[in-house]
Amino acid sequence: MSEPGSSDAYGETRPFRVRSSTAEWAAAILRQRVTQGGLLPGSRLAEDELTAELEVSRNTLREAFSLLSQERLLEHRLNRGVYVRVLSPADVSDIYQVRRMIEGAAVRRSYKDPISLTALRGAVSDAEKAAAEGRWLDVGTADLRFHQLIASLNGSRRVDAMMAQALAELRLVFHAMNPRELHAPFLPRNRELLTLLESGRNAEAEALLATYLDEAERLLLAACTP
Repeated sequence: MSEPGSSDAYGETRPFRVRSSTAEWAAAILRQRVTQGGLLPGSRLAEDELTAELEVSRNTLREAFSLLSQERLLEHRLNRGVYVRVLSPADVSDIYQVRRMIEGAAVRRSYKDPISLTALRGAVSDAEKAAAEGRWLDVGTADLRFHQLIASLNGSRRVDAMMAQALAELRLVFHAMNPRELHAPFLPRNRELLTLLESGRNAEAEALLATYLDEAERLLLAACTP
């Protein structure tokens, strides 16, 4: 077993078991796999394999499953097991409603933490580099980090947690589209949005964000509507 905090075959960096239960630690690993695209919507989670891999008891793993079910990332199907959720169009619309409230409030704030702006620059650069190398799943991961960092401009840990959950759910919908077709149109907009935030042009940033989210929602709704 890889030590917590190290990389493993999934290419993930496992969270350290600090100030959390073993179930929370296991949930954090599975949550990360969902967010990074390692667990696909509709896939079944095999208890025997995961208990062996993570070296946890079956009860601990089931507690982790319960935590992620409360976050709407997993679902228990009677007599069939635990599966990664497949989101409905209504789920997508609800997530975007949350995003508009959280990210809209963040870009309107007059004060922008310089450390957060530096992190935003890093996320944009990472996405552009991954795109240039054809790593479109990594582009999606960097894009989610970019929007999580925008939410962090609100300066609230509770808001950060709400946004993290919404974005983890959103990653489940990304698989409904070709990743290049989904992310390529938004790369230059991320750069433009960053420039507006850095220069304090908050009204323009808010207007750009609004059209950005509207278009992204339309694309994903079209992809996941039967």
